[in-house]
Parts: sequence; structure tokens; C-alpha cells
Amino acid sequence: MKLITWNIQWARGMDGRVDPDRIVAHAREMADFDVLCLQEVAANFPDLDGNDETDQFARFAELLPGFTAIEGIGVDVDDGRGGRKRFGNLLLSRFPVAQAHRHLLPWEAAYSRNMPRVMIEAMALTPLGPVRLMTTHLEYSSATLRAAQVEGIREAHRMAVARSRLPREPGPHTYTLTPGSESAVLTGDFNMRPDDAVLARLLAPFDDGVPPLIDLWAAARGNEPHPPTACLFDQTYGQPGCLDYVLATPDLAARARSVLCDVETQVSDHQPILVDFDLG
Repeated sequence: MKLITWNIQWARGMDGRVDPDRIVAHAREMADFDVLCLQEVAANFPDLDGNDETDQFARFAELLPGFTAIEGIGVDVDDGRGGRKRFGNLLLSRFPVAQAHRHLLPWEAAYSRNMPRVMIEAMALTPLGPVRLMTTHLEYSSATLRAAQVEGIREAHRMAVARSRLPREPGPHTYTLTPGSESAVLTGDFNMRPDDAVLARLLAPFDDGVPPLIDLWAAARGNEPHPPTACLFDQTYGQPGCLDYVLATPDLAARARSVLCDVETQVSDHQPILVDFDLG
């Protein structure tokens, strides 16, 4: 299973050009991927630099026929013309998705420029069995908000594991049972550097045997420093550093054959990460 995660900055490259097709083309150059997790996808948001009214959620789905596209909209506002402006995350899976959830992460009051944040959770039916694929984009402007959002993610993971251990009684229609799984992958732009105490909290153990989330770069690369995934070619928002991660439960972490970061591409202001999981 090959998975790519990427904050695409509404498909805007360092050359100022907005081009969703270019994002998919580059991802395909990296690998024949099975899962593509994107953050900062826009629809009808011409006020973003270089952008127009294109529905990028729909465009990415068109570019990847045969993939299931799961939207996670954080910002959904009136455009003043009878339409909606939307901004958030998108998860595309070659594997069937039995069920999808959208978790609105905690949004505490904070004296900072901030917006609602969402985590997608998609139950993918992979050759390994059901796997919960999750992707999110955490707040950059406030450590307080990031800490609250991490608690929201931990609680969502805990509840999902508990549900998998105690299936519901079967019922008709909307109560139809779907597969549950303790196995999970969490990707995204966490807006935290590797030494951040809030990241350590995200990786912390759980009670009751709930499997923790493990940083796959550290698991696969040992003490090798995380590569810079943001601000590499534009330091408007800070110095180069790692803000993007792929985490997984221990069973999947043990199957991570390779973890690579493309530090050369300039078709976004973030760098994509590719993880190859062994399905054998």
C-alpha cells in the first residue's frame, strides 16, 4: 500500500501558478499510489492567492477515476452570490471505503487568526483488512488550539478502537454494521516540529491497551533527522522545518518498508511524503 500525504496550498506552486493537474501528475511521478491525502484544498475560493472559482475537490476526483474521494470541509461560508466557498482536506483511496466520518476538531477561543479544523476518517478495505485512514491539518497560529485538537484526535482514535472491540447490535438501513479496526494511519500538516511537546502528546500511550500512534519517519529512519517539509523555498511563515507527518498504529508501523520525503518539488509550499507499506 503506497500512501502520499501533501499540503498542496490550494495547488499553488512556488511559481504562483495554481494547477491541481500538476499536483496529481507529480504524485504519480513519485509512486503508483493507493491513497492520496491532501490538505488545503479549495472550492470557489477566488480570494486565495492565484486561485479562481474551481471546485478542486471535484477536479481531483475527476483526475483519479477509480478512487473514492472523501471530503473534509473545515471552512464552508457564503460567497455572497448564492454559492458556497469551501476549504479543507481531501482523502482519495483506491481501496473501497466502507464508511467515512468527519470529525470537527476542538475550536477553542483564542486570540489568533484561526479557522475550523476537520479530520477525515475513512474505513478502507485494504488487502491487510480494514484500516482507518485519517488526515487533518492542525492550527498554525496557536499552540493552545493545536493542543486541544490533538486531544480531539486522541479521543476519536480511542472511541474507534472501543467500537471495534464492542460491535453494535445489527439493525436496518442507517444502522447497518460496517467493519471496525484498531489499525489506523494518521497523516497531515500538524504545524508542529519534531521536538514539540504537543506532538509528543499525540504520540503518547493510551490506557486500556489502545494502540498508540507511531511516527513512521522515526520508526523507519531511526535517529535520522526529519526532513524539512515546509518553508523550504519560501520563508514567509518561518524557517525550513518538518511540519508534516505520517503516523500509524504499531501493527502498520511494522509494515512500513520505506518513508520518503520529496524535498525537491516546488509545486506547493510543502513537500510530499510517501510511505510504502508491505502487504505481504
